Amino acid sequence: MMNYVKIYIVGLVLFLLIDAVWLGVIAKNMYKQYLGYLMGDVVWWAVIAFYLLFIIGLEYFCIVPALKAGSVLQALYAGALFGLITYATYDLTNQATIKGWPIMVTFIDLLWGAGIGAIVSALTVKIALLLKI
Repeated sequence: MMNYVKIYIVGLVLFLLIDAVWLGVIAKNMYKQYLGYLMGDVVWWAVIAFYLLFIIGLEYFCIVPALKAGSVLQALYAGALFGLITYATYDLTNQATIKGWPIMVTFIDLLWGAGIGAIVSALTVKIALLLKI
């Protein structure tokens, strides 16, 4: 029987580590460059809620079905689609409603959402299969 809490924790830790590198190192200047005029203080409860909910979605829609199928590749594809759709919800809504929202941010975020969804789902499944959790 799968231990959903352990699987959730694995996915959450992976997501936090990977996204910290993305936000803190790789894309840090990009967001300041394109969105600096919109940026304010971080609203931490919203950040925490996003991370917790995103991993619930990954686990429910991508990770658990892939574990049941025993397929890391299924997790990769499903995670990419889930990440693309969830990040598109945010960015395309902003694109449609915020005057001057940079198309480059939308494009990069859609790629990032697909990438991190795919990576976290596939790695979580791989780890869960190896550790038999």
